[in-house]
This record gives sequence, structure tokens and C-alpha cells, in this order.
Amino acid sequence: MGVATLVSRLNKIDEMIIQRHRPPHVYLDDTYYFVTTGTFHKMILFDNHEKKKLVRSALEMSVKKHRYLLTAWVILSNHFHILFKTSKGQLLPRFLSGITGKSAIELNKLDKRTGRKCWYQYWDRCIRDNRYFWTRVNYIHYNPVKHGYVIRMGDYVFSSYRLYLKTKGQEWITSCFMEFPIKDFFIEEDQF
Repeated sequence: MGVATLVSRLNKIDEMIIQRHRPPHVYLDDTYYFVTTGTFHKMILFDNHEKKKLVRSALEMSVKKHRYLLTAWVILSNHFHILFKTSKGQLLPRFLSGITGKSAIELNKLDKRTGRKCWYQYWDRCIRDNRYFWTRVNYIHYNPVKHGYVIRMGDYVFSSYRLYLKTKGQEWITSCFMEFPIKDFFIEEDQF
């Protein structure tokens, strides 16, 4: 989607659903979103492979159920980042609730902690242009290195990086990082 199209859509406030929420959310159809969701009080809840698989499974189920196109993702111990395209923007809260709700229920069963609040909120950004899109893909893939989980992106299994490596190749990934660097990239939810 071009910038002009997105601006036009944003100007049609009466055709959008805006939820009173903090942070506020705008729900658009057929739009790419970058979303970050963090755990309650930034607790380290998903601290092993078995627990991260709960989030990945919930993500896969929600993508399938809502017919969203998942483009990039990473799951860490206290947050996750996803980049996806909506089908119906109104479904975005249900889509994310499917991920956080299902993974929280399963985690609490695993930890024998009934009723514990696991997730806090989510931050979303509509993707405005090609640069914005690819910078966020790179940010998602670099996140495990940034947080010290691994030294190389390819060593982290709870990320879409390996799929990009397999389908696009190392040369393409290197050129993508050179063309869309993340060194100056900052988002409000970067506190994770």
C-alpha cells in the first residue's frame, strides 16, 4: 500500500474503528501492522523452549483463524514482535487476544499458576512504506541478538529469520540489512 492510500484511509475517520485504549489503536483492513506485546511487569515468563512453543503455537492458530498474513515474528522471554497483514482490521484485538489468551492459559497450566496475569498490552504501528516495512523485519530478526539471547540471528529458533535465510538466502538478507539498517531505529516500546 502506498503512502497516499494510507493517508487517504486515515483521513476517513468515520470509516475506521478507533478504540479508546492506551495506547490508542486504529484498525484498518488489508494493512500491514508491526506489533509488540509485553508480559505483565516485564516478567520473564517464557524462559525456555517449551514455554516459547506455547506462544508460537497460539500465534500460528490465531493467524490461521483470522486469515492474517504473518510476515515476520520473534518470541522472547518477556515480549514478542510480529509483522503481519490484516484481512479485517476489526479482528486485530481478537487476533492478538488469541495469541496472548491462549498462551497465558497454557503457561499457567504448565506452571500450575491459575489466574496469573501474563500479558500486559500491545503497541501497534501501521506500516507506512517499504522502508518502514523492511526496517521492522530487520529489527524483529535482530532482536534476539540485541537482547543477548544469541550472537548470530541464525542461532535463534523462535524467529522467522531462518525461514528468510532458507527462502531468500544470506546475500539477500545482508543487502536488506544494508539498505534498511536498524542502528538508528527506535520505537516507544523499545524498553523491552
